[in-house]
Amino acid sequence: MESASGHHLVDETSKAIIEQLQEDGRRSYAAIGKAVGLSEAAVRQRVQKLTDSGVMQIVAVTDPMQLGFPRQAMLGIKVHNDVLAVADRIAAIDKVDYCVVTAGSFDLLAEVVCENDQDLLLLVNRFRSIPGVTSTETFMYLSLRKQAYNWGTR
Repeated sequence: MESASGHHLVDETSKAIIEQLQEDGRRSYAAIGKAVGLSEAAVRQRVQKLTDSGVMQIVAVTDPMQLGFPRQAMLGIKVHNDVLAVADRIAAIDKVDYCVVTAGSFDLLAEVVCENDQDLLLLVNRFRSIPGVTSTETFMYLSLRKQAYNWGTR
């Protein structure tokens, strides 16, 4: 269900399910059901609705540096004209794992995962060739110190 603003409305029970999965994405539906007061089948249905609607994803979170992708970076991108069109073009690039429209000195931020410096250079040049991109600034990651997705649903 969506609100008038286009945001999904998630009830307290679904939020509790999400929090259970944020603690442990492999937790069984039976265990989640016990914690939130639903049957295993009801939890399964709710999880399916939450994933189908795009409210949440259940994924394995990794450290790319330990998987052979030692070059990660956040790119700050300045745009003139249609920021959303540029954001959509950047988001469609497979090496981009995160892309947001921002307020501040950059119009967009894009996180990228690359195999090496040459791969990153080619990607930065690809960003710069997109019509509307006026400049980029690359913030290379040197060490992953924290990556958490268990902030709850508040």
